[in-house]
Amino acid sequence: MGRREEKEAALCGINEVCAGCVRCPLASSRTNCVFGTGNPDARLMFVGEAPGEQEDLSGTPFVGRAGQLLDRYLAAVGIPREDVYIANILKCRPPKNRDPLPAEEDACIGYLREQVKIIRPGIIVCLGRIAAMRLIDPKYRISEMHGQWVEKGNFLMTAVFHPAALLRDPRRKADMLEDMKKIAEKYSGISRAVE
Repeated sequence: MGRREEKEAALCGINEVCAGCVRCPLASSRTNCVFGTGNPDARLMFVGEAPGEQEDLSGTPFVGRAGQLLDRYLAAVGIPREDVYIANILKCRPPKNRDPLPAEEDACIGYLREQVKIIRPGIIVCLGRIAAMRLIDPKYRISEMHGQWVEKGNFLMTAVFHPAALLRDPRRKADMLEDMKKIAEKYSGISRAVE
């Protein structure tokens, strides 16, 4: 078994555990556990806050309108979606897409940590303020700090506007494109370094 297959098997094992998880009340209302999707060898990982309705129905993160917008940004900067890994902090949808509660994040964050440990991306991009507040800095202000880079442990990290926020406020779309161009530059650099 090659390295990629070992990673896929490890992720599948954690996904099976996650599918039976009842650590928080969201388990009782989910249709599917929305674990993550993409390349287990990804050097670039995107992390959002929680699944929405379409994601809950399909079991795959970022497949609704926000996910389709993210796909367009990835295509615009030349990053194939199949090269990246996409996950959320929560694996179950909060009712009516409300913000995750701290206790829900605490109950679920271990799954994300395991995903990161297996995939070992070079870059982690937080999609939106909630992911940035959990993974980068509790005082993170997305409107002021988006696109800024920080090093945490072995990772380069940044945050961008959540695609759902761009659907509500299209004035931020140009900012998102600039941030995605910078992400593509960094990604290109670490991809070449690995080759």
